[in-house]
Amino acid sequence: MSVRLQKVLVANRGEIAVRIIRSCKELGIKTVAVYSDVDRHALHVRLADEAVPLGGANPLESYLNIEAILEAAKRTGAQAIHPGYGFLAENPQASALCEREGIVFIGPPAEVLRICGDKSTARERIMRAGVPVLPGTGAVSDEEALEAASRVGFPLLIKAVSGGGGKGIHLVREKSELPSALRLARGEAKTSFGDERIYLERWLERTRHVEVQIVADHQGRIVHLGERECSIQRRHQKLIEETPSPGLRPSLRAKLHEAAIAAASAIGYINAGTLEFLVSGEEFYFLEVNARLQVEHPITEMVTGLDLVKLQIRVAAGEPLGMNQGDITFHGHALECRISAEDPHRGFFPSLGRILAVREPSGPGIRVDSGIYPGMEVTRHYDPLLAKVVAWAPTREEAILRMRRALEELVIVGVDTTVPFHLWTLNRPEFLRGEYDTRFVEERWARREREGAYETEAVLLAAAAVHLRGRRPLLSISHRPPLRNAWRSQ
Repeated sequence: MSVRLQKVLVANRGEIAVRIIRSCKELGIKTVAVYSDVDRHALHVRLADEAVPLGGANPLESYLNIEAILEAAKRTGAQAIHPGYGFLAENPQASALCEREGIVFIGPPAEVLRICGDKSTARERIMRAGVPVLPGTGAVSDEEALEAASRVGFPLLIKAVSGGGGKGIHLVREKSELPSALRLARGEAKTSFGDERIYLERWLERTRHVEVQIVADHQGRIVHLGERECSIQRRHQKLIEETPSPGLRPSLRAKLHEAAIAAASAIGYINAGTLEFLVSGEEFYFLEVNARLQVEHPITEMVTGLDLVKLQIRVAAGEPLGMNQGDITFHGHALECRISAEDPHRGFFPSLGRILAVREPSGPGIRVDSGIYPGMEVTRHYDPLLAKVVAWAPTREEAILRMRRALEELVIVGVDTTVPFHLWTLNRPEFLRGEYDTRFVEERWARREREGAYETEAVLLAAAAVHLRGRRPLLSISHRPPLRNAWRSQ
């Protein structure tokens, strides 16, 4: 039975909150923003029909405060809550409390989130469905981990049972490293997720990270929306994504899509979600379920013409998908670059400060999902993601050229960003050939710095930044950064 939603509370911040508000407006749905003290002037607050303060900058006082968010929903008459990604998006308690209060949670039901959040349980169910899974364990004690490690094999990963977003993961290459790594992993898991349980999983050295987007309704229909290549990553955090994957043969692509549907069915999945896989040659292995909207969902939207946020809302309201697998078509190629407030020349160290000016790229095939504005303060309290630049074109080669052009137009003054890394990557021969794996950043970017390429490139990039700003004054001379750091605007 479907529910007509007239008002949705967006329980998030930044670019994803802006993204959700825009889709709600296109559906004729009123929106309620929530915000912490430091976000009171944020773009998502300005765009929403109503806004409710939550508390301090610490996420526990604001965006993770389930009780305060539920109270805001009831006070404003919001019939549903969209959690976006991060914060409460994969929290089964949040979904269960919404159900208890008669509020629609725009995401999977609580029971599905419990299964997906318990990585070891999800692995077992999906393995029983015939989907290949890497050798590993369920949740283990330290003693059991020491005993199981030889059976799993080295190198291996220690992973948090409730982990996600690349957090709570430790690589162990030999047995002597295991005891200290277990202590670190449990401590990080408890701090990040409130759950110190861990499990072990075999680590493959040379793999690609490929994920498949699925959407499932309450009537039992599941469709896939193609795959995304996510191998350009650092410490399990993705930096560049593209679709379709340039590294898959048609037969392997079809098998991955089938495996994703089988895995989603095995856990009774509902709403939008992503099945992540490691690909090694012609073999692939299930990694985990991301039971939420992914950061990189725009590239799937660009090649399918579908709006994933609208699909999420309709499914959560009880509506059927209204389409079969054969109704979904894929056109062209899309890439996404995550623009973060980090200095790639200093180990991607976070860059904090006030954004003084912004100029976003535009033009054919370019999309920017952003929540930034002049005067915005980039603080230590939240994820450093500032914006996502997306490029679409009929071919991969054209999409890469469009992305380069867009990044050269992008100006963000006041903090360092990852744009120099993105531009460098988009010019690498191995990237252009589509021949890269998850070690790309660790090996290629690190080697580049060791070889002393930084100084030469910095001068060129700084000159380019000054040239861009020279076309249209953005700042008074007194506010411009010195030449050596001029590409902080990029």
